[in-house]
Amino acid sequence: MSLGSVLAHAAPLVAVYLLLGWLASVRLRDASIVDVMWGPGFVLVALVAARLGTGEPARRLLVVLLVGVWGLRLALHIFARNRGKGEDYRYRAMRERRGPRFVWLSAFTVFGLQGALLLFIAMPLAAAALPGAPFPGLFDIAGAALFTAGFLCEAAADAQLARFKADPANRGRVCDVGLWRYSRHPNYFGDAVLWWGLYLIACAVPAGALTLASPLLMTVLLLKVSGVALLERGLAASKPGYADYIARTSVFVPWFPRRR
Repeated sequence: MSLGSVLAHAAPLVAVYLLLGWLASVRLRDASIVDVMWGPGFVLVALVAARLGTGEPARRLLVVLLVGVWGLRLALHIFARNRGKGEDYRYRAMRERRGPRFVWLSAFTVFGLQGALLLFIAMPLAAAALPGAPFPGLFDIAGAALFTAGFLCEAAADAQLARFKADPANRGRVCDVGLWRYSRHPNYFGDAVLWWGLYLIACAVPAGALTLASPLLMTVLLLKVSGVALLERGLAASKPGYADYIARTSVFVPWFPRRR
C-alpha cells in the first residue's frame, strides 16, 4: 500500500461525503455547510488510512485520535458559531453574482474545490499509516507535542472570542484579550501549528517527508486566502479601532504588543 493508493481509496468516500453536503446545501440554500464539513473530512481520510495502512498500529491510532479531536471540535465550533445566522457572506456574495447558476457551480467551485484541497492537505495522514520507524520515535513525540500546542492555542482562542462576543458590552469592539492581545489571528496560527505537528509525525515514515507541501499549503491558505487576508479586509472597514489594533498587534505569530 502506497501513499497514492491510500488517497485513491479515500477519494471516492470524500466525494460522496461532499456530494451529500452539496445536496443538503441546495435544499437549505446555505453553502456554509461546507465549512462545518471541513474538519470531519480529514477524520474520514485518517480513518481510511488507518484501516488500509500497514504501518505501526500505534502511530495510525495516534493520528486518528489527534485528527478526530481536532476535526470534530472544529465542526462543532463552526456549527455553533453559524447557527441561526444564515448563509456566510462569502457564499451569499457568490450566490448573488452567479444567480441561479450558483446552485450547480457550487458543486464544483465550493464543494469540489474543498474536496481537492482536503485530499492534498491530508497527505501526511495517509503517509503516517505506512511502514516506517518504530513507534514511538522522536518524530512522533515532537509531532504530537507540536500538534497539542497548536490545538490548545486554536481551541483557547476560539473560546475566548466566543465569550467576548457573547457579552453585549463588547458589541462593536475589537477583541484584544487573552491570546488575541498577542496575535490578531491566534486561532489560525494554532491551526497552522497543529498541521506542522501532523507533518512531523508523518516524517517517521520515508514517504512522509515528501508531504511537505501539505502544511505549507495549509499555512498559505490560512494566511493569504481563506483566513487572515479575507478577514482583515472586512474587519478593517467595519470595526472601529481595528486600525489601532493592527498597529500594535502581531498579525499571526503571537508576540508582545508594540508600544505606541
